[in-house]
Amino acid sequence: MSERTIELEVLRYRPEQDQEPFFQTYKVPCEEEWVVLDALNYVKEEMDRTLSYRWSCHMFVCGSCGMMIDGEPKLACKAFLKDYPTGKIRVEPLSNFPIERDLVVVLDDFVEKLESVKPYIIPKEERTVEQGEYLQTPAQLKAFKQYTLCINCLCCYAVCPQYGLDESFVGPAALALAHRYNMDSRDLGRAARDDVVAAAEGIWHCSFVGACSQVCPKDVDPAGAIQQAKFAHGIDYLTSFLPGGKR
Repeated sequence: MSERTIELEVLRYRPEQDQEPFFQTYKVPCEEEWVVLDALNYVKEEMDRTLSYRWSCHMFVCGSCGMMIDGEPKLACKAFLKDYPTGKIRVEPLSNFPIERDLVVVLDDFVEKLESVKPYIIPKEERTVEQGEYLQTPAQLKAFKQYTLCINCLCCYAVCPQYGLDESFVGPAALALAHRYNMDSRDLGRAARDDVVAAAEGIWHCSFVGACSQVCPKDVDPAGAIQQAKFAHGIDYLTSFLPGGKR
């Protein structure tokens, strides 16, 4: 065990006993290969079993351990202690979400919005098993593959100024996922998603600050996806004025 230590300043909140959140400091070993999640696990296992936080895979795949680390939304499993040379790290729950307990936030609003964009393929035509799988070219896959990488860590929501000001905004991850399916050559569900995606609270509520793409640990670029969706809907609007267009 390393002789070097680091101070974790963790926001605590247990609703059954705390009137408001407060910070509690833990001094933990600073191993060369440790990330913030390792430090939290050390606190949980060796110092304070009452500490609550989400995590699962420890390899930035599941997205469960998104939290604010020194004021920035990050995956705790990807933030190395050695990258914080001051010897002190402040850990808080994701911004823009209600706190459920300690570092755990309430996800109900996001889940509802995710479901509202119908994040699944609505096929152009039903195929039988005998007809085989839906085929897709590499070029067709490339058009949306980047947006399939989202792990729902919600770092984008924590840094989004629009969502912070108005929680009716559908938000970066949900809109990027809607765009992922709208761009899928096997999908015919864009019209079914438009009631949410093209609404005032959808893509048009995005002010293109771009912070969501800057903090995304998987380089999904939700800001880019939203701007592409705006462009596509703008083209639809303009072509609706042409002969035969639909308005």
